[in-house]
Amino acid sequence: MQFSNFYFITGNAYAGKSTMVKLLAGRYGGIACEENYHNRLLPELDSREFPCVTYTRDLKDWHDFIRRSPEEYEAWIDGASRECEILELRILKDLIRQEMPVFVDTNISVETLKKIAEHNHVLIMLADPQISVDRFFERPDREKQFLYRLIMEEPDPERAMENYRQGLMRINSQEKYDSFLHCGFNVIRRDDCRTVEQTLRLVEKAFGLE
Repeated sequence: MQFSNFYFITGNAYAGKSTMVKLLAGRYGGIACEENYHNRLLPELDSREFPCVTYTRDLKDWHDFIRRSPEEYEAWIDGASRECEILELRILKDLIRQEMPVFVDTNISVETLKKIAEHNHVLIMLADPQISVDRFFERPDREKQFLYRLIMEEPDPERAMENYRQGLMRINSQEKYDSFLHCGFNVIRRDDCRTVEQTLRLVEKAFGLE
């Protein structure tokens, strides 16, 4: 199945993917599938079929979330990405007959994107992987601040923070960054000297929307 009127943005954290999706949809009268749009399906999911995606839905004690080893955290993230791809494709298939363009901040793998999308309808946005480690708790969103409070409640907050940081380092490794960088799709790297509007113009050029 080809998603010809869809524009996919993937990459790593802090690169501006959802911001661009939202701006593009507004500028071109399209549909924005922003970060974690698959969550709309979460209430109805079977935990046996989607154990990673439903993990936090069914979690009884959130301290267990931050106490996982870095290896367990990475395995959960990788598993959730695979499950999210299934859910995203399920949602996107329902939009395929829309005449307006669809802009997607996606978890769909680059391997799958090569099969379902035109080459210039996929864009990789990347930020220095260390940003996700160093600035994870700087964002004011309530989910990250909730996790920070949990870590501070641990008997040894410093050790708990280092454990969580090690998990972040594993999922934001240079190896994962390089796999995106060399996957064959167009790449835009984060540049803090560039304005949002300048970045948007680069994204439009990459998608041939100029």
